[in-house]
Amino acid sequence: MRRIVEVFEPALCCSTGVCGVDIDQALVTFSSDLDWLRSEGGDVRRYNLAGEPGAFAENDVVRRFLQVAGSGGLPLVLVDGVTVMTGAYPNRERLADWAGLEIPAAPAMPVGGRMLDLAGTSGSIDCCTPGVGGSSCC
Repeated sequence: MRRIVEVFEPALCCSTGVCGVDIDQALVTFSSDLDWLRSEGGDVRRYNLAGEPGAFAENDVVRRFLQVAGSGGLPLVLVDGVTVMTGAYPNRERLADWAGLEIPAAPAMPVGGRMLDLAGTSGSIDCCTPGVGGSSCC
């Protein structure tokens, strides 16, 4: 069953918050997830307090939430008018579930592919040890 997902966000610099010099990675990921959700037929509506204050004032649930929690409690996510999440952005899986969509399974490894065994590697090479790292000086 398809449902309407509504996201009420704090005042952002633009409609997505993905603008300016210091971009929040959570907003980049969330915007990408919303684009994916829409491409899969999900019904999602996104409201920015700075750009669409009327949407906040006209919705009784949102208005009451703001009276109690203030804008510091945003984002607020509603599904068919019911509060499902506050104070953080949901991930793609949660959005898909709330919208009534299924997440496609991760693609299988290609034939002939293999997992790299990276267990036990420290990620660093001592460049000062002769014969290690191709150098004997620091």
